[in-house]
Formats: sequence, structure tokens, C-alpha cells
Amino acid sequence: MNLVRRNFLRKLLFAKNKQDNTTLVCIFLRGGADTLNFVVPFGDDDYYRLRPTIHIAAPVKNKLESSVRLNDFYALHPKLSPLYPLFREGRLGMVQAVGSDNTSGSHFEAQDQMEHGSSEEKDLGSGWLGRHLRLHNDEHKKAISAVAMGTTIPECLRGAPNINVIQNLGDLKIQTASGNSKSAIDAIAKMYGNQANVLNQQGKDTLRLLEKIENLQKNNYTPENNAEYPQTKFGNELREVARIVKAQLGLQVACVDLDGWDTHFFQGQESGLQANNIDVLAKGLAAFDADLQSYRSSVTTIVMTEFGRRVYENSSMGTDHGRAFTFFALGDKINGGKVIGKWPGLDYDEEQQGPGGLKVQYDYRSVLSEILTGALHSPKIAQIFPGFKSQKVGLVN
Repeated sequence: MNLVRRNFLRKLLFAKNKQDNTTLVCIFLRGGADTLNFVVPFGDDDYYRLRPTIHIAAPVKNKLESSVRLNDFYALHPKLSPLYPLFREGRLGMVQAVGSDNTSGSHFEAQDQMEHGSSEEKDLGSGWLGRHLRLHNDEHKKAISAVAMGTTIPECLRGAPNINVIQNLGDLKIQTASGNSKSAIDAIAKMYGNQANVLNQQGKDTLRLLEKIENLQKNNYTPENNAEYPQTKFGNELREVARIVKAQLGLQVACVDLDGWDTHFFQGQESGLQANNIDVLAKGLAAFDADLQSYRSSVTTIVMTEFGRRVYENSSMGTDHGRAFTFFALGDKINGGKVIGKWPGLDYDEEQQGPGGLKVQYDYRSVLSEILTGALHSPKIAQIFPGFKSQKVGLVN
């Protein structure tokens, strides 16, 4: 049995099977998502003037494929309509004009800075979620504190004491030469006799948890509440995160990526390249929320990107790299049903703000700070974002 699997067993040994674990699901839209077409400022005429061929039409009552009115100024892209009920219920909220001080326009630099939770001038070696978990993770009580869906560790989790990089729940089983993990479970069972001591009880708890994972893998998973995940990599990964949450193994953080947002060419409107991605995002989030209905009080989901796009369309009917974006958050702890933040307008000054992007009103660390303190009950923000003074956002109840 290799070191990784031994460490996994060690975490299971001390796991607490509780339903009150708090879980943060962090979804990163890689490529710089054009959130101006997610949350459409139909109340600003400049939006239509600057985007003559890629704008999203203003909401029209009872019109199919119309944008969905949120208030007298904003509407949702029609492909985001599965999320409208969550907004109406007050559990989905948005923060307008979130961003960093990075003006490079580089995907790599902007993602790296945001995932490390740093400023452009100060590089931090670890990730913001890695620091959070290191400071607030009692690893002897958490079997699986952090999961990254995919094949690599995201920078935001760098420095975390316990990371599991998986593609599905099957990656969590004990690997043996014969492929029969039950033989390994039986071997572990023989290590513990009938003596009534603490270690013996913890060993039995470990076996129960291993058997629970085995059963989850054997049985076909049926999402609850008629949730229908999109048949995509993103949908499958959210489905696996939901299964891990329900397994009650102490999951604190799950990271999921959704790529394909670098829409320089033929971005589209209500249909097209971007709309297809938005459709996957919305259907995945709606299914995830429905599936975890019984766990909504303890699961918070955030959606972020490295930067938004320029406020005007380019000559290829797309958008180039910009600045601020709209931050999404979903959960019972979220002060939802509103778009937080003053609309900055679509004026831009390339010398002051970078190349034609929406002006940044909220530093992304202010938003993440509220998520950490309000949803994850983290009291050590100064150590997670050193040297940063947060501004009040009002995203978390």
C-alpha cells in the first residue's frame, strides 16, 4: 500500500461522521468569462451601443429565449434561467465589478495571483484556500478536507495539509495489486480484535467509512429531487462532489474548473459559443443545488473567473481581455436575490484601468473574506490575506 493510500487511511481513522460539516465549493471559469453577458445591464444604453452584434436582448415578457429580468436594470442571460428560482428564493447572489489589481491581461498571471490570494506587488507561495485549511483544519478530525476534481492540484489549494485530486469517487478507494479492495478492508479488520479501547473503536469507524465508500461505488448513484446533471465533464464532477458531501467524510473545500471562456471570436448572443458554456454552468449548478437540498445549510458555492472582458466587442464579434467581472455565490448563508454593488458604468480609461474593462469596485479578496468569515466561520482572515484591508460587501447574511 503506497504512502498516499496510507495517509488516506490515517485521515479516515480519525474522521468524524457528522452532518454539520461546512463545505465550500469553488468553481473557477478559466479563460476570463464575459459576465457582462451573464448579468445583462439592459438599463444602460451604452451596453447596446458598444456591443452591436453580441449583446443580449432586454427582457420581454413571455418571450421564449428572452433574458430574465432581475430588476429594472439587470437581467440574466436566457441560458442562466435555471438559476432564476434560486435568485428569487434569496439564496443566489451576485457582486458586480469584482477584480484584482492585475492589469497584465495575462490569463496565467491573473489566475495565479487570484488563486494565491495576493496583490500584483506581493506574491504569496501558497493558495488562499490552502492557508485557510492549514489554519482551520483539525486534520485528525477530517477524513477528506479538500478535493480537487481533475488531475492536478489548483494553485488555490497549495499548502493545504490534505488534498485529494480525483476524477471520480472511485479514486478514493484503497488500491491493491489484485484490484480487490475488499481484501484490504478484511486485512485491516483483523488488526482490531474485540478489545474495548479507543483505538479499536476508531478502527471500526474507519472500516465503516471504507465500506460506505465501497457501497457508494458499487451502487448506481441516483441524484435526489429529480436533479439532472448535464452529461459533460463539469456536470459529472459536480455530481461526484455531491456524492462526497453526502458521504459525510469531513469535506471542507471542493474545487471544480470549467474551461472555454476565452471568447475572442464569434462569441454569440442568446445562442453560440458562450451560450453553450453558460448552459452547462447553469444546468450543473441547478442540479447540484437540487441534489443537495438536505445539505443546503452547510454547502456554499462560489463562481469566479480571473478577469472579465472588454466592455466593447472586437472586429471578430468577440471580446478581448478586460478587468472586472460579476462574482456569483449560492447557499443558505448568502444574502441573495440582489446584485450587490453600484454600477460603475461602461466608461473606461485605458491608462488608469487597463484595456477597456469594467472598472473594479470590489477587490476579490474582500468578497472571499466575507465568504470565509460568514459561511466558513474563519476568524483568521489577516493570516489568509496578509496585509490586506477588506471592504464591506454584504454578500453573506
